[in-house]
Amino acid sequence: MTVSYWMLILALAIAAFTIRVVGLFAGDAIKSSRFSWMLDELPGLIVVSLVASSLAGQPAETWVAAGVALAVAYFTNHVILTMFVGVTAFGLLIWLGV
Repeated sequence: MTVSYWMLILALAIAAFTIRVVGLFAGDAIKSSRFSWMLDELPGLIVVSLVASSLAGQPAETWVAAGVALAVAYFTNHVILTMFVGVTAFGLLIWLGV
């Protein structure tokens, strides 16, 4: 490898380290501020945003299966059962051609 590759690797390593250190300090600053409640809700918000962006532009079968999975999650609070029922509902909807 040439020197330019090593310089790129070094620059990316420094950038990755800097991002982590800044995140550590920002997290500590938020924990001690009046916005600390946001950190408690952040994991759930991230999951919801990932699911919502995955559903955007999907056919109706996907939305119905997601609704079924949401209902199972609400009533059972069981992750594995929710995934199983959601995938099964999607498969059945596709198989039936609904």
